[in-house]
Amino acid sequence: MIVEYTGRQFVVTQKYKDRTHKGLKRIERIVGGAASAHIILSLDKYRKIAEVAVVDGSQSMVAVCESVEMMTALHHALGKIEQQAIRQKQKTTTNMRHPRVPVKATAEEIATQATA
Repeated sequence: MIVEYTGRQFVVTQKYKDRTHKGLKRIERIVGGAASAHIILSLDKYRKIAEVAVVDGSQSMVAVCESVEMMTALHHALGKIEQQAIRQKQKTTTNMRHPRVPVKATAEEIATQATA
């Protein structure tokens, strides 16, 4: 997974990179290795804001969390992204396993299904 870090009035240290790498490893198992992530850590007065964006082909997932501590905000944002990835995975597998049924069925189709 390609990871890009951005610090807005905040220095992204190795401690935050390691924590992000752990969280993204879990997400990578769900989404796949072809995804890319953009981590934005910003400081605004007394708030620390963590924004995580993961793009996988046509899907994009974004989570923004804020807290008094940056580690807490980053942890919650990664958790939200993981929930979104699980939800997307379940949605695609459900659609593949249960294809749509045509709305209008003719009388002949109904009769052939009843006799079969």
